[in-house]
Amino acid sequence: MNNTPPHGIDLAARSRARRRALQALYAWQVGGAKMGNVIEQFRHEQDMQVADLEYFEDLLRGVDQHVKELDEGIRPFVDRDVAQIDPIELSALRMGAYELKYRPDVPYRVVINEAVEATKRFGADHGHSYVNGVLDKLATHWRTAEKRS
Repeated sequence: MNNTPPHGIDLAARSRARRRALQALYAWQVGGAKMGNVIEQFRHEQDMQVADLEYFEDLLRGVDQHVKELDEGIRPFVDRDVAQIDPIELSALRMGAYELKYRPDVPYRVVINEAVEATKRFGADHGHSYVNGVLDKLATHWRTAEKRS
């Protein structure tokens, strides 16, 4: 089965890239390593061969470059200080916020769904509900025109 739509994006590979990016963001947040080192570490793992490596790196470099701005965007929609958010949920929120803000080529529904699915896979039992609620509010704020249509 071919998952590549007419516009040339392999959706399954991009989905795998997001899952790996979530894990890499978690490692970056918890371990404190430089993002370049985290990217190198994950680049050499086997299943990166079936992921969209370019998209994976864009997500990680984008979150690293814009983390303060992304956290400021998330802050009004969370019920605690950003530093107190579970690390997996925070990774998903930062990744989703980056896509909402800097990847308008990705529909907001895809951004939210992918973040929710990754959080279901790697996070706490109800973490995905939290991620869904926060990113939905952020999408209303950052993707107003798209959400109205």
